[in-house]
Amino acid sequence: MSEKSQWGSKLGFILASAGSAIGLGAVWKFPYMTAANGGGGFLLVFLISTILIGFPLLLAEFALGRSAGVSAIKTFGKLGNNQKYNFIGWIGAFALFILLSFYSVIGGWILVYLGIEIGRLFHLIGNGDYAQQFSSIISNPVIALGAQAAFIFLNIFIVSHGVQKGIERASKVMMPLLFIIFIVIIGRSLSLPNAMEGVIYFLKPDFSKLTSAGFLYALGQSFFALSLGVTAMLTYASYLDKKTNLVQSGMSIVALNISVSIMAGLAIFPAMSAFNIQSEGGPSLLFIVLPQLFDNMPFGTIFYILFLLLFLFATITSSVVMLEINVGNITNQDNRKRAKWSMILGILTFVFGIPSALSYGLMADVHIFGKTFFDAMDFLVSNLLMPFGALCLSLFTGYIFKKTLAMEELHLDKTPWKQGLFQVWLFLLRYIIPIIIIVVFIAQFM
Repeated sequence: MSEKSQWGSKLGFILASAGSAIGLGAVWKFPYMTAANGGGGFLLVFLISTILIGFPLLLAEFALGRSAGVSAIKTFGKLGNNQKYNFIGWIGAFALFILLSFYSVIGGWILVYLGIEIGRLFHLIGNGDYAQQFSSIISNPVIALGAQAAFIFLNIFIVSHGVQKGIERASKVMMPLLFIIFIVIIGRSLSLPNAMEGVIYFLKPDFSKLTSAGFLYALGQSFFALSLGVTAMLTYASYLDKKTNLVQSGMSIVALNISVSIMAGLAIFPAMSAFNIQSEGGPSLLFIVLPQLFDNMPFGTIFYILFLLLFLFATITSSVVMLEINVGNITNQDNRKRAKWSMILGILTFVFGIPSALSYGLMADVHIFGKTFFDAMDFLVSNLLMPFGALCLSLFTGYIFKKTLAMEELHLDKTPWKQGLFQVWLFLLRYIIPIIIIVVFIAQFM
């Protein structure tokens, strides 16, 4: 008799799912893209598209996952009564394996910087050129691989302890701490001189800056931001009991994700405005710009350590699901095999991720279609596998998944207004969302 994985509470499921969605992109890319593409105008497009695209897709993954109650690679074949549909689950499994292999590299960098800043706090390490420091860290093979291994070990430790004792317990600690740290940093940032100029720069609508490229990014971000298209939410929903209201849970997760994206901007841009530091996104924001920013603040090292902890929590709550899904796929959610396969898959992920970790050092001259190995893997997952997975998910739910099962999972009865909402949901999944995904997919190559 197998010991099937299951959530201990609805709150644990919501926090873990929100943690999966709230990753590095929400914290270091979304605020910068918002500010660079018209502020409030970009945010408005993102909010509307999240409601019309992200939320319906999220409900689709939830309904499929709980209805099937099996691993992601078996879900579509079971619900579609044909094993050929299982390719959708395999797309997600493959995407998440690759994603964790290079995501863990960034997680390792965060661990290294935490160590450096703690050393600075106790005056064991002095200040220096942050750009040069970042370059020397990511190009050092021993540091890069050692940090990547340490980050993957953290994920193995959490996932091997199971859904309730591992993922749920970690999420219940890390997610509240993430919000507390955000509030502390936002409070400090808003207290600085000229802070409101940064808030205005971040949130003031300027539709003249909202280009077609920015508009498409806001559309794409609406489903990328919720970890959709790679069966992450589907897997988490498969651990749910039948009583949990999927619609309410989905609304909570969407609200948490949007809140963190906005809070990140409120934490960063007021401080940048106060110290007249140019804004940018990506790794340079976290490892080059922010250290300079906090250097100008009283107790800046402490605040930067808090910010790194925030990033670490956001990264781990996203990365554990990447490992969890494939552990669940192999063990068929049998907890007795969890520890063994968490270790095996963690080691395999580390090995596959070695070229990504060395992409800024020993393998800097190795390119795939003009990209470093790290960037090529990122492009493969973010620009190809995720949109294709989301497209397949939308079409499968809209056309193949039995409507009676979908209504049952979403707790919808035959009340006229609920029937109306269900038909709107189906219309979006069948027609609107596939067209938008295809448009966004094609646009990135133009």
